[in-house]
Amino acid sequence: MAVYRVCVTTGPYLMAGTLDNISVTLVGTCGQSPKQLLDRLGRDFAPGSVQKYKVCCSTELGELLLLRLHKERYAFFPKDSWYCSCVRVTAPDGTCSHFPCYQWIEGYCTLELRPGTAKTICQDSLPLLLDHRTRELQGRQDCYRWKVYAPGFPGIIDVSSFEEMETDKKFALTKMTPRVDQGDSGNRYLPGFPMKIDLPSLLHMEPNIRYSATKTASLLFNAIPASLGMKLRGLLDRKGSWKKLDDIRNIFWCHKTVTSEYVTEHWCEDSFFGYQYLNGVNPVMLHCLSSLPSKLPVTNDMVAPLLGPNTCLQTELERGNIFLADYWILEEAPVHCLNGRPQYVAAPLCLLWLNPQGALVPLAIQLSQTPGPASPIFLPTDSYWDWLLAKTWVRNSEFLVHENNTHFLCTHLLCEAFAMATLRQLPLCHPVYKLLLPHTRYTLQVNTIARATLLNPEGLVDKVTSVGRQGLLYLISTALAHFTYTDFCLPDSVRARGVQAIPNYHYRDDGLRIWAAIESFVSEIVGYYYPSNTSVQQDSELQAWVREIFTHAFLRRESSGFPHRLCTPGELVKFLTAIIFNCSAQHAAVNSGQHDFGAWMPNTPSSMRQPPPQTKGTATLKSYLDTLPEVNITCNNLLLFWLVSQEPKDQRPLGTYPDEHFTEEAPRRSITAFQNRLAQISREIQERNKGLELPYAYLDPPLIENSVSI
Repeated sequence: MAVYRVCVTTGPYLMAGTLDNISVTLVGTCGQSPKQLLDRLGRDFAPGSVQKYKVCCSTELGELLLLRLHKERYAFFPKDSWYCSCVRVTAPDGTCSHFPCYQWIEGYCTLELRPGTAKTICQDSLPLLLDHRTRELQGRQDCYRWKVYAPGFPGIIDVSSFEEMETDKKFALTKMTPRVDQGDSGNRYLPGFPMKIDLPSLLHMEPNIRYSATKTASLLFNAIPASLGMKLRGLLDRKGSWKKLDDIRNIFWCHKTVTSEYVTEHWCEDSFFGYQYLNGVNPVMLHCLSSLPSKLPVTNDMVAPLLGPNTCLQTELERGNIFLADYWILEEAPVHCLNGRPQYVAAPLCLLWLNPQGALVPLAIQLSQTPGPASPIFLPTDSYWDWLLAKTWVRNSEFLVHENNTHFLCTHLLCEAFAMATLRQLPLCHPVYKLLLPHTRYTLQVNTIARATLLNPEGLVDKVTSVGRQGLLYLISTALAHFTYTDFCLPDSVRARGVQAIPNYHYRDDGLRIWAAIESFVSEIVGYYYPSNTSVQQDSELQAWVREIFTHAFLRRESSGFPHRLCTPGELVKFLTAIIFNCSAQHAAVNSGQHDFGAWMPNTPSSMRQPPPQTKGTATLKSYLDTLPEVNITCNNLLLFWLVSQEPKDQRPLGTYPDEHFTEEAPRRSITAFQNRLAQISREIQERNKGLELPYAYLDPPLIENSVSI
């Protein structure tokens, strides 16, 4: 008689336990055990419990290959969900096998788990295990289906494909709920919400990708008091211009931060305007110039008063001190109506100078891509209101490019495509799956929420932005058509934009340190599982994964430079590093500061109600207020800024991996080294911030979420 000791851990989450019968079957190279009911006195599988059982076999089973968990009805109790964290099995000879699970199991079904040792398909030779890989991926591909949201968009998850599946086809992450396609009939107003919500798409979400109860409750707790406070004060329904700028201070009187207060005090200063290109929420716009583009005919005489007597524009160009922020993408963007009034969009060119004091300041602003009498070049020497209005137009353009492209496209949508390809093409035992899974947590859920509340017809984008939903579709498809692998990889982007030497560029400095830490970690993991070029080239699952990303994220565009095949471990390291960085650090950099920099609305207006000025000398305080968004538009947008800047509870900071998917000693050592390096980076950032007038903490590792989850 051979006795195997089985230890089952249930997750510590709300309602993670089950009353269903749980049985186990062990499958080894020399046979399989009888199906054994796991039953002790009292409740076996309560949340957070660790229960031990014995499984008796007539003979030893050899090396354990699979563990089958059978979840079946118990008495008259209805079926429920069970979150199984892991199962450990100790063989008669003392050998311990760890079977990671870390997923919700719903209904009555059988789930097959493999030991935690990561293996590529090239390392599996037994037909049983090869067949298991195939069936697991087929089950996931039946569940997670691609959908085209709009022409030129990256592929997204088709939530309507969540339909009931036979339990014997159930593998990890494949529980579906049927949904009848109702077209647009589910897109409706709900009491207390200022925009329409596509409710059906939110009601049918697979349990392993949806928000936890803790995160859902935290999100609602953040949203309801802020929204209710505005509603009670009548701000969400008040149309018309702001009477005076100081009134804007009172919108979030109880949600002020050190940075938001600093912005309120310094927003109109040229030095702070330039600072935001380096350390604001869109720190990727600047390009160094060696010569001026013909579409921006700035002369030395125009800028000489600012440059001073000891230099000239040509000299500063040659020194690499002149930079351009070009909003060309907005030139043909559709415009929208808000509160029944047409809105306006500019496509400005903003020239900036790195002065001898190390400050980046604006030199000249042209509010269109076409120079001429109707498109004057605004200068710091112009009247106060002319210059402030020109800068505010640039800040509006910043809002549109940041929200639609830098933020939503380059982090949310692309990370959704990475998550989809990972779920569809890599089995649980694959090392790349184990590496990437923590960096996909909640991404599919949060993007589904965004499409149901922001991107849907008459959603929040239609309610607060000058381009509306149609403009968003245009901007994202146009940006993706021009997005490159160089843009995606921070070190390459910094070099290509020529911004290596700008001082006080904290986003760049912190980002490069985090990139290096991720790269070192990924290099160790890849080196452990892929010792040669051949091991990469012959991994058919890995190649299918990168092909699917190329197809659905980048729409097979060869000019993007994104790989559609990986040939060396070095290529794999770079691609994985870029994915993890953009799913975590890059999203934190472009998301977390939205309330800080946007709470003072004139610094980040979401719409403009008057056309860009075609002559100088006409701007006044009244015309300025009449150009800014109306009261209700402002408040709806600031409510969104507040919500997305507050990461709900149930957080997992970068490098935090409580689910032990890797069980071998080598990757576990690499994880520890990665965490230690991030801790050192955090100490350096915090020490640096002590000496800054305005601390930059968005890339402090403990404040970076592992994944795009808000």
